Order: sequence, then C-alpha cells, then structure tokens
Amino acid sequence: MAKSPIRVLCVDDHRIVREGITLIIDRQPDMEVVASAATGEQAVALFNRHRPDVTLMDLQLRRMSGLEAIANIRQRHPNARIVVLTTYDGDEDIYRALDAGAATYLLKDTLSDELIQVVRQVHAGKRPISRDVQARLDERASSPPLTPREIEVLELVTKGMRNKEIAAAMNITEDTVAVHLRNTFAKLKVNERTTAVTVALRRGIIHLARGDEG
Repeated sequence: MAKSPIRVLCVDDHRIVREGITLIIDRQPDMEVVASAATGEQAVALFNRHRPDVTLMDLQLRRMSGLEAIANIRQRHPNARIVVLTTYDGDEDIYRALDAGAATYLLKDTLSDELIQVVRQVHAGKRPISRDVQARLDERASSPPLTPREIEVLELVTKGMRNKEIAAAMNITEDTVAVHLRNTFAKLKVNERTTAVTVALRRGIIHLARGDEG
C-alpha cells in the first residue's frame, strides 16, 4: 500500500503566499495541503479540525500572532510539528518561536527544494536548524535578555512617549523608568533611545504594530 501523504496546514496572512506554498507542496507526490489559514485564530481552529502532520506558520499575523498560535496549538497538542516560515529574521524572534515549540525556523527567501526537504525532516521527527539560524541563537545566548518590564518601557518609547508619560502609563516613577532605560541601553550596547529602538526592532525584541509599518 502507498504511504499516506504528509498533511500540511499553511498559515500566512497574504493570500498570494498561501497559494504559492500550496502549489509547491501539492506538486510533491508525498504531501498535500489540507487547509490554509490567514489568522492565528483560524490556524488554531483548523489545526484542531484537521490535525495536520506539519504546520507552516508565519509569525506576522493580525490579532493573534503566529507565536501565540504556536503556543496555543502546542499547549493542546504537544506533539504538533510546526515549521516557522517568516520574514522576521531577528535572533529574539527565532528564540521565542523555538521556545514556544516550533520544530525549526525558515525565512521566506528559502528555496522551495529546501522547504520541501525540511517538511519531510520535521514530519520524520527531526528538528533541522540551519547554520544561519544557529548563529543567531548563539549570538543571542551571548547577550543578556531584556526583562518584560524593560521591553514594555521600550515598546512605549517606540510610540514617542517620554519618561513622564511612560511612568504614568505603567504606574511607576520616572526614576524607575530611567533605571529601566539605563539597563536596556547597557544590554543592547547603545547610548540613547532611538538607537535602542532600532536595535530592538532588528533583533525582534519588539515589533511595530501593523498600522505603524511603512
């Protein structure tokens, strides 16, 4: 008897990307796309309905992020095999996705042959990590992580808020805000707010809201 095909769930908020991935997957004799989702909520619902063998998950989704969807799916289905396929290339993005339970991490400029190979490897229970991704993880491991409060302060800085406004929003003193910023600057190896935001965005520590993106 022929083996059952690898059943794939594709999650991306751009229709053209979903259709492109579906064409790539469905051309393979040993795999098929059983469902496609445009949001994190749809991803969770369709996973529960179809129980795919492998899920291809973008991180940049509206409302429920891909990271939240991964954590939600893995909480209910610990054996779920999820491949992140995204444009986010920051070391913090990679770490958070793998920590949430993703099997591996691919960028959208990955060649289709490599994508197919990774789907087969993940279906077989492997966790293939490319050299570039491993290098990013090694880089992150050598840097002290920001605390949740430091990240919250930095996110408010991206909105143009000054220390007094941040203090009021977080119900803390201006001195405490200043301490969080000093610690953040030291950890990111920068000297001022704008550079801190730039570095944090590049590394994936924070993200701009969809409405703030150019």
